[in-house]
Amino acid sequence: MPTETFEFQVEARQLLQMMIHSIYSNKDVFLRELISNASDALDKLRLESLRDDTLGADVSDLHIAIEVDNDARTLTVRDNGIGMSYDEVVKLIGTIANSGTAKFLHELKQAQDAADADNLIGQFGVGFYSSFMVADEVTLLTRRAGESQGTRWTSTGEGTYTIETADDVPQGTAVTLRLKPADTEDQLFDYTARWKIKEIVKRYSDFITWPIRMAPEPAAQAGTDESAADTEGDGGDQPGPETINSMKALWTRSKDEATEDEYHELYRHISHDWMDPLETIRMHAEGTFEYHALLFLPAHAPQDLFTRGQKHGVQLYVKRVFIMDDCEELIPEYLRFVKGVVDAQDLSLNVSREILQQDRHIQLMRRRLTKKVLSTVKDMMSGNPDRYATFWKEFGRVVKEGLLSDYESRDAILAVCSFATTHDVDKPTTLQQYIERMKEGQEHIFFMTGESRAAIENSPHMEAFRAREIEVLLLTDPVDEVWVEAITEFNGKQLRSVAKGEAGLDGEDEKDEEAKAEREKQKEKYAGLLTWMTSHLGEEVKEVRLSSRLTVSPACIVSDTYDVTPALRSMYEAMGQSLPDTKRILELNPDHPLIDSLCKAQAEREADSDLGEAAELVHGMALLAEGGELKDPSRFAKLMADRLQRTL
Repeated sequence: MPTETFEFQVEARQLLQMMIHSIYSNKDVFLRELISNASDALDKLRLESLRDDTLGADVSDLHIAIEVDNDARTLTVRDNGIGMSYDEVVKLIGTIANSGTAKFLHELKQAQDAADADNLIGQFGVGFYSSFMVADEVTLLTRRAGESQGTRWTSTGEGTYTIETADDVPQGTAVTLRLKPADTEDQLFDYTARWKIKEIVKRYSDFITWPIRMAPEPAAQAGTDESAADTEGDGGDQPGPETINSMKALWTRSKDEATEDEYHELYRHISHDWMDPLETIRMHAEGTFEYHALLFLPAHAPQDLFTRGQKHGVQLYVKRVFIMDDCEELIPEYLRFVKGVVDAQDLSLNVSREILQQDRHIQLMRRRLTKKVLSTVKDMMSGNPDRYATFWKEFGRVVKEGLLSDYESRDAILAVCSFATTHDVDKPTTLQQYIERMKEGQEHIFFMTGESRAAIENSPHMEAFRAREIEVLLLTDPVDEVWVEAITEFNGKQLRSVAKGEAGLDGEDEKDEEAKAEREKQKEKYAGLLTWMTSHLGEEVKEVRLSSRLTVSPACIVSDTYDVTPALRSMYEAMGQSLPDTKRILELNPDHPLIDSLCKAQAEREADSDLGEAAELVHGMALLAEGGELKDPSRFAKLMADRLQRTL
């Protein structure tokens, strides 16, 4: 096949130009990315060879090799892993197939400093292109395991790239960088220096489970370089090359045998997020089923956290052999942001996802890992409130999904949840803290759901609670609409919506004989109006009754105790699920002049059209006050205009 020349897509061209012409504080990122890619290729070949014994791939000495040619100023990172076919090179290397590319370019331009830009490179999965920060030309030579034909990809990063087939290509992938001229004033960026390469590997890739080898420098070139004394390192079966990483699996080491920096580098390797994790979680289980686990809580939510098909971040190993990248069976969906490694000792190397779904040991591990993650978050709440606040801001919405899917862990999840509250504008509260602040005689935990804090605080439903200084939780996440329907109590206290059923404040009034007598007097006074309005508005409402939750507004609309709220109904309908129609309840404020006037008018004369229109306006205003939609907006506007005209 002849050599073909292609143009980079617009986003790729913009990205390459920014990398080539910008100055970054840490150009070393290119090597850690190439090594990480090579390690992934070796993992994939090992797994593929276990699943397909007809592959015919050589897996006897899987490794990564780094080769330097000082005279030609080239650096090559080579692996004998899975490799790529011609079509895969076209698809994966020729373009940036990342839906977040535009966002990446924007954030790269907006980066406050060079360190921020370095972090973004790994975060958005464009590490291969970081090679152009240090190279004038990049050549990729690859052959997929099991195939006979190789592929060569070459580019200077200026706008085009070439692809051609190649013969006699070894299995795997080799990326060769023709390095830019060395800066004689800054030897830190001379990537032909053996000590520099060893330093980068030690810092970023020491934990890689595959050997990273590099041939020693010729004695004539070594000079006083300390590496000349290291040539007797573990080079496997090949004489000469030195293995320059320890290959010690971090998850098998004790806490004293590994540093925090090493844990952080493993996290970056797994997650492609070059920020430090928020928290590191270590586990080691012995007994009938032994496993090691090293999990991480990220410091920020990934872009695809709520994207359908988003992959989990926990890798499964068996006896230190990589099995799969995103093991959904090890961690529940609502903890999908957790990254890490689980290494089991008693599973088959040829285990499949179908087998994992049925394996009781996997289910036991899942429960224990879940329990450990939630207990770690709970410890953060008391031990490091600032760190917990960061965690909840980034992942609170997804954690609350577990209240619907993980019945066994509901109490543990509720214990780590925090919510906005009327008690403090800036500081959220836990349910336990709410209970500890409850007023004497208060029996319920009150909450209200809504689109925003402002919308809830301005709702008529909040008036009596504000007047009596009763704390209300303000739930504004979409998932809140759903879980509050399924969970009715916490630590013996009932969860009650201020916008559903009775307000729950009458019990306090009943202790005051004077208030009780006044309440009965109002019921008697408004009995006729309530009966008439219930009949007149019968097509729109289930009932018209007096309210104990209003102090300022004339009326409000509430749902019955066990009815679905309008917001939840909209969510179901958006998902294509229809629900049976239900009527809501109109509550009237007996102390409002408008309602008093309406009562007098109804008592003094036969109900007429004018009185009926007034009832419709009261109902419409109540709907609008809660942010609802009018059934007939044009009729409401006409009635309001006519009424205003008569009063002027």
